[in-house]
Amino acid sequence: MVFLMGIANFAMHRAVLASGHPILAQIGWLYRSLGGRFSLIVEFALLLGTMLLVASGGGWWAWGYGLYTGMNAFSAWLILTGKV
Repeated sequence: MVFLMGIANFAMHRAVLASGHPILAQIGWLYRSLGGRFSLIVEFALLLGTMLLVASGGGWWAWGYGLYTGMNAFSAWLILTGKV
């Protein structure tokens, strides 16, 4: 389940990066470093860390990642629909 949430997070993240929304300019170095790929590396690190923690018995980390995914979905919706 965590892996599927990770796929959704990557898809939302990539869609926001591709949107060219003006808010991206405000996050500066995170967006510009490595052509915007640094933020995807951070996304991967969060997914990998969560999967390792869940695999070692920390099931509540999955709930935290689920909350993170929900916040990402809401943020992506706001940005992609122009509400922000």
